[in-house]
Amino acid sequence: MTMHSGARIYIAGHRGLAGSAMVRDLRGAGYSHLLMRTHGELELTDRAAVERFFVDEDPEFVIIAAAKVGGIAANSRFPVDFLNQNLAIEQNLIEASHRHGVKRLLLLGSSCIYPRDCPQPIREEYLLSGPLEPTNRPYAIAKIAGIEMCWSFNRQFSTHYLAVMPPNLYGPNDNFDPETSHVLAALIRKAVLARIEGRRNLAVWGSGTPRREFMHADDLAAACRQLLESSEDVFAELTKPESLPIINAGSGEDITIRDLAATIAREAGLEGEIIFDRTKPDGTPRKLLDTSRMRNLGWRPQIQLDAGIRSAISEFKKLAAIEREPDHART
Repeated sequence: MTMHSGARIYIAGHRGLAGSAMVRDLRGAGYSHLLMRTHGELELTDRAAVERFFVDEDPEFVIIAAAKVGGIAANSRFPVDFLNQNLAIEQNLIEASHRHGVKRLLLLGSSCIYPRDCPQPIREEYLLSGPLEPTNRPYAIAKIAGIEMCWSFNRQFSTHYLAVMPPNLYGPNDNFDPETSHVLAALIRKAVLARIEGRRNLAVWGSGTPRREFMHADDLAAACRQLLESSEDVFAELTKPESLPIINAGSGEDITIRDLAATIAREAGLEGEIIFDRTKPDGTPRKLLDTSRMRNLGWRPQIQLDAGIRSAISEFKKLAAIEREPDHART
């Protein structure tokens, strides 16, 4: 049941931050039959379209990296979208995977599924042990429902579906949109544009005191490939019917938003003051994952945060240069 180089591997959301990292990693490891569709080619909220895709392509392994995601602002403005679209994507892909005999499925989630005031570091069994953070509750509930789908299919049909919970991700193909980006990408955008436009200060939402864990998407991709490549005994243990099928994959370190902003400002060459807007919400006080189960399988993240931030700043500078070109220069 483990993967071979010609295995048909479907990566839902292959153009996104996590999905594109999966593509890079799997191709680098020699996998030659990756199945990918853009949003325009396959609407994942359309059950019939998903079914046709599975009939045509017959994937053996499925990675669900597709999701509607965003930061506090986007979650607050579009709660219905975050709930409905993520539920539909999960239901359509998990049900189709069962109907077509997919051997292994990975559902990518987020540390925001855990209670707001969770003991730290957060262990997998803390799921549903307390109230969620209100600012991302619709997204979190949709992802929790996806985990429950995986567990229900494992219990009823002896499938092998596993949910992987990363912390805040960043890396190539990150979303730098000012309305929908997560905190690290949002701060990079603000800092780089402030430097380009000759402004000195960096404005940050909240008090700066919450702590967040960040991991490069390439490290998550390596963790997912290791899970898919693991022996039948190991994967069966992770997805046994009597156990909640979740495994955390994180960096094991966290940082305050204040220190994150200072690091980004320094790397972007911004020398002014960091101004905290305390009228804006902080979100969950702390989210640090306990990754002992994943580390016991031999996996370790490889990319340090400072180096990853420098790379992300370089990427955004290229995007910013394109954005600022006159229209006639882009043809």
